[in-house]
Parts: sequence; C-alpha cells; structure tokens
Amino acid sequence: MTGNQEGYLSPLSTRYASPEMQRLFSDQYKFSTWRRLWISLARAEQELGLDISDQQIAQMEAHKDDINFEVAQAREKQVRHDVMSHVYAYGQQCPDAAGIIHLGATSCYVGDNTDVIVLREASRLLLKKAVQVIRNLSDFADRYKALPCLAYTHLQPAQLTTVGKRATLWIQELIYDVENLEYQLSRLQLLGSKGTTGTQASFMELFAGDEEKVKQLEARIAEDLDFSGCVPVSGQTYSRKVDAYFLSVLSGFAQSAGKFANDLRILQSFEEMEEPFEKDQIGSSAMPYKRNPMRSERICALSRYVICDSINPAITAATQWFERTLDDSANKRLAVSEAFLAVDAILNLYMNISAGLVVYEKVITRRVMEKLPFMATENIMMESVKRGGNRQELHELLRVFSHAAAAKVKLEGGANDLIDRIAAEPRIPLSREEILAELDPTRYVGRSVSQVEEFLSQTVRPVLDRYPDDALVGQLHI
Repeated sequence: MTGNQEGYLSPLSTRYASPEMQRLFSDQYKFSTWRRLWISLARAEQELGLDISDQQIAQMEAHKDDINFEVAQAREKQVRHDVMSHVYAYGQQCPDAAGIIHLGATSCYVGDNTDVIVLREASRLLLKKAVQVIRNLSDFADRYKALPCLAYTHLQPAQLTTVGKRATLWIQELIYDVENLEYQLSRLQLLGSKGTTGTQASFMELFAGDEEKVKQLEARIAEDLDFSGCVPVSGQTYSRKVDAYFLSVLSGFAQSAGKFANDLRILQSFEEMEEPFEKDQIGSSAMPYKRNPMRSERICALSRYVICDSINPAITAATQWFERTLDDSANKRLAVSEAFLAVDAILNLYMNISAGLVVYEKVITRRVMEKLPFMATENIMMESVKRGGNRQELHELLRVFSHAAAAKVKLEGGANDLIDRIAAEPRIPLSREEILAELDPTRYVGRSVSQVEEFLSQTVRPVLDRYPDDALVGQLHI
C-alpha cells in the first residue's frame, strides 16, 4: 500500500478495483478528456468560420496530456471554480490559445461530456469482464452438464438437476445484465455544446444567429468523439436519469454476482463445490483447517454496497431544479464512480472464481444417493400401479415408510433404509432389483443435459461471438 498513511484511502482503490478501471476515474483521465473536448470545440469552431488558428490548436494538442496540476490547484484555491482553474492552467501552457479555450462553453461542456465518455469506457470494460465470466461458466456448464446433483426449493432438497444446468442459471442472469448494459450504451449520447441553460444562446451569439452552424458544431464534436450524436434538448446538464439508468444496470450485475456467490457459499458448506483455494492461503486465524469462501463473501459484501448505492442517482434525478442545480455534483462524484469501481471488483472476483471452481463429484453423488430413495417413491408407486396396485394404498405405504426412514436418519443417526422397507413389503409388486433400478440418478434430471446444450449454443454463443476472447482469462490473483 502506498500513499498517505494518516489519511483516508478508499478500499476500492487500495484493495478491490483494477488499475484499468481506476484509471478511467482518475484525475489524469478526467482532465486530459477535458482538454480533448476543448480541442474538439476549437477545431469545430475554426471549421465553421471563427477566428481560430492552426497554431492555437496545435499548441493545445501539444499539451493535452501533460497537465500542470499544481497550477490548477493553486488557481482553484483563489477562484473557487474547478473548470476556470483548468482553463487558466491550460492557458499557461498554451499562451497563444489562452483566449479561445472554452470559447462559448459552460462548465458542463467539459464536465458532463467527460462524464458521458467515462460512462461509455467504464461500461465497455465491465462488458469485457462480464463476458469472460460467461465464457468461464459456459465451459464449466458444458463439462458438468450430465453430473446429477440435488436441486433445492426453499433450501430443502427437491428433485435432481445437474451441476451444469445449475450453472446455466448463473449465466442467464449475467446475460440479462450484459444485454441491458449494451442497450444503455446504444442510447448514450453526448450532452454536446448546449450552453448555460441548454438554449445554445452563447453559440448563437458567436455564430451571429446562424442556427445551422450551431447545430453543425455539436454534430462535429460528437463525430470527433465517436458518438452517434448529442441529446436533442437539455438544461445545463444531461439528464441525471442517465446515471440512474446505468447504476440500475450495475445493480443488476451485483444482484447476479451476489446470487452466484451465495449459492457457492452454501455449496461449499455442503462440501460439494469450492471456490479456488491457494496453496499458502490461510482460511482462519484461529482454526487451521478452515477453507473459508472469502472471495464469494467479498462478492456478497460489495454487491450489497452497489445495490444500495444504485438508489443515489435516482434520488438525484428526482430532485433537480429546472435547468440545473448543484446538489447533484458531490453525490454524483461518489455514487457513480464507486458503483463502477465496486462492480469492477466484483467481476474481477467472479472471473477468478469461475475459472477455478472445484467440484467434489463423490460428495455430490453420495448426497444424491442419500436422498434419491425418497425422490424415487413416486416412480416406484407409478410402476406398482401399472402392475395392478392400488394407488391410494401404495401412497400411504410409501408415506409411512418414508417418514420412518427419515426418522431413523435424523433421530437415530442411522442409514437410510427406505429401500429395504419397500422391498420387504409384499403389497408392492416389485423385486428388490427392480426397485434398485429406479435409483439411477440420470433418470431424474429431466431435460437438464439437453437444456444445457441448447442454451449454450442458442443463447450464450451469440453473446460470446460479439466479444472475442482477448486474454481476459480470469486467472487474476485476488
């Protein structure tokens, strides 16, 4: 850990979020993007006839990344305005261009447009990571598509499923999130150059009332920054509902990851599956044998934070006054950045776990066989009816035998002797061998195998094809 040991440091920076996501929310990325926006504005204004020289633009280009932070910080202490402080600092490096930097614009031209750009780039990074999780889980689902395991309703053993089929449930929820984020990105537009109250009055003044040039100005800026366009109308800011939409999607990722992590924590308690556990990893400071699911627990912790955080921009959007107010700013700086940083951390953990899931097949099979006699009673009853048995009488016999066998297991700690009880009953017209034949777990998984195969080929494959594998292998050291 580096930095000020006497001051607060966010664990999202020091423990959780990746360097690539932190970079997108860094001061360097923010203020270099401001400068790119100022360059784009100046270039478009020049092309549309304003008196801006190539030399001025070249000087701005030369200093777009070497930001003189100390000058800006000193200036802000004096004038109490972050945008004008950076206009001043940029002008110190570009003296020929100092008079045309930020020409006609208001603060939100750089602030809000930068926020939109960061939303786009941060979302693209999350998509790559989420798809890698889907890729990992898809390989896992295919590998274990035919391994029967206990399925649960109300956290009580119900019927059987397969390990691979259960994994498709985790994948499906992530696909919902990916498609939702793709949709929000497809609608994302720049604020553009709207001016102080969204009327573009300052630009109308600059261009002597030429509306066509004012419209072209925005179009050229959007094209330069690789956006389809700018929002058609606004106040001073882009609608804060945009932040609410994106954080709602991030909440979805948190919900999906949290559900997976909770499932895995329970499965690890059952000793059926585990998250990766490294050779020198310590599970407990007190109990040397412990193998605590700390990665999954961390996912659950961060997911809870994101889900709660997602309400922030919704409240902000609802409390904006007319064309703008400033009570969005401090909240937005925290809520949006921390949601992205936290979901980044969640997906890093999810990639790591999904690439190294451990399956204990013999434990799974043993637990299936402990419960399967109870699950087989309906098949035994149906086959007995086919051979002339009385359905109501058979149902009562099997009910009594099942409860007696369960009592022996739970109250006496004995083995499940349900099959012995059924085989010894003369009113059940099946031999012991025929009864045992009903205990093949593969007869109780329904269409699980086919469902996995169809889901992977028809639903998952199109998603994976949109995102070629680029070495995000999920082997992060978490």
